[in-house]
Amino acid sequence: MVMSSVPIDPKTLPKVLYVEDTLESRLLVQRLLSHAFVVLEAKDALSGIELALDTHPDLILLDINLPDLSGREIAARLRSLLPDTPLVALTADTSPGARERALAAGFWGFLTKPIVIDTFEEQIRAYLQGKRETLPDSARYVQLFQAEIVERLETKVRELSKIADRNQFLHEHNQVIIAELQRRQRLLEGAARVVHNIASILDLQALLRTTVDIICEEYEFYYAGIFFIDDARQWLVLKAGRGAAGAAMLKNDFRLPINSHSMVGRAVVDRKAHIALDVDQEPGRFRNPLLFETRSEVSLPLIVKEHVLGALTVQSQQLNAFSEDDLTALQVLADQVAIAIQNAQLLEDLDAANRELLRQTTFEAIATAAGEAIHWVGNKAAPVMPAAERVREDIVDLIAVVEALLELPDDQRTAAPYWRIWQAALQEVQAQGLDLKKRATRLASLSERQLQSFGGLGSILEDLDIISRSADVILSIKEDMIGPARLAHPDLLYLEPFLQEVVTGMAWPPGVVQTDFAPNLPPVYADARQMGNVFNNLLKNAWEALEGRPDPTIWVSAFPARDPDFVQIQVKDNGPGIPPDMLDKIWVSFFTTKAGRGGTGLGLFSCMEIVRQAGGNIWVQSQPGDGATFFVVLPIAQVAG
Repeated sequence: MVMSSVPIDPKTLPKVLYVEDTLESRLLVQRLLSHAFVVLEAKDALSGIELALDTHPDLILLDINLPDLSGREIAARLRSLLPDTPLVALTADTSPGARERALAAGFWGFLTKPIVIDTFEEQIRAYLQGKRETLPDSARYVQLFQAEIVERLETKVRELSKIADRNQFLHEHNQVIIAELQRRQRLLEGAARVVHNIASILDLQALLRTTVDIICEEYEFYYAGIFFIDDARQWLVLKAGRGAAGAAMLKNDFRLPINSHSMVGRAVVDRKAHIALDVDQEPGRFRNPLLFETRSEVSLPLIVKEHVLGALTVQSQQLNAFSEDDLTALQVLADQVAIAIQNAQLLEDLDAANRELLRQTTFEAIATAAGEAIHWVGNKAAPVMPAAERVREDIVDLIAVVEALLELPDDQRTAAPYWRIWQAALQEVQAQGLDLKKRATRLASLSERQLQSFGGLGSILEDLDIISRSADVILSIKEDMIGPARLAHPDLLYLEPFLQEVVTGMAWPPGVVQTDFAPNLPPVYADARQMGNVFNNLLKNAWEALEGRPDPTIWVSAFPARDPDFVQIQVKDNGPGIPPDMLDKIWVSFFTTKAGRGGTGLGLFSCMEIVRQAGGNIWVQSQPGDGATFFVVLPIAQVAG
């Protein structure tokens, strides 16, 4: 082929549109025709139709086997849009009847692949110059083509119907999802409002009351309640409840065991939320007669950093009132409520710690001053008892000397060995400036009745006994105050057998003392004798407080403390309680409520010193008329394992 060297204006070249989905075929046609034609390309049916309408090509080459629409369907469409534009099939389909079906669809010509390179351009030019292949018996093939089109249309309609049905299903499903998302958003917004409203409340009781009220108001629920785990971690105690039912339960100290027999108990045990969409069908649920309108319920654990504080229960008068999305939103709310509760508890603990620090600082100052004073007094009292004993012996010896001298004749007295003792006594009297004759004269002037009141030796000896006993009390007080630190011999102490032994050793009337010890209590490190004195003292005080009570009861319990490094022991009684103005005074040395009944006022003071020396703490809680509870917290011993 001879190429002309004269430049050709592209505007004057014929335009050929090639609709083909295979890139390699399009590139080949470009190489074969682009020197003499403007070759336009489309890689799918719809793009080809649009490009044909936009450019009005002089000839259109179509692949028969295109996706979505076949070449014959495109030809039928283009024949109606561009009736004068030659359509030529370029296909690898050489099956019988392929040519006839193409011509029946409106193609002018039919070319097969692979392309015959030497004749391809001439074939294209022939069609541009008006060549058009004829189709014998065209009516039959046109009818077959129309039937094919109808069948294809039916298939497309069925596909579109399925797509429409699917779209309708997706639309309805999306509407459900949108509704659920909107509900979740409302729940989360409600949770945000609840958290916002309670975040600034620092008083724990006010926080709990406000939380249950806001939850019910925001979500229009029937009831909400908050439970805390008790110190022994055996019970869930209601701390806040909505409405009259909640008030009644709080008044009666409503509690549930931490087990699977209630929804709140199961939420704590499993550390996850539980839903009852129909409470009548929920076997493991506590049926509260005060909440008889409940139809569905959700219970959620209150957890902060893996530590379970308690549980939140939310109840509705509607069946199936809660979904999984509700559960997610309410758990977010419960987590935030748990944080707010812990913050309020920490603030209370901090306030209590500050008060305790002030109390301990005060007691330490008092104890230090009292200890120094009693130490000084004790040192001064120490010689009193032996001195009194020597006085007693000296008086008796002197009387014995006088008696022996009086038994001797007058002329023998000065020679007696006792005379020297008597003379030495008289000389000491004179040295002290005592006038014996004057005292004898005064005694001689006394009447018979006055002489009978003269104390004599018995009075002297009684006074010496009083002096000795007083000195002994002073020395005992000194030992109580200073002895614990000097005499401590700490060792591993296993609380359950130790406390059982203390209780048994005090010989109580049947049924007075009740014990409750958590299983597998770790040992503490303390002096067993001194700790025995502590709990003996606490039990004795409790028993004395129960005097005259119709049903005296003392509870002794031990269990892990809130701080995992400590064990807590409680001694509780159902006595009259301790007046508020005396709760701090009972720890002060020498303070006693047993006026006239003995006691030095050092019992609780010594208990405090012993417990503090062991690295623990002791305090009391009491309300008048509701007994008293003494708490002793001791550090767990670090046992090498």
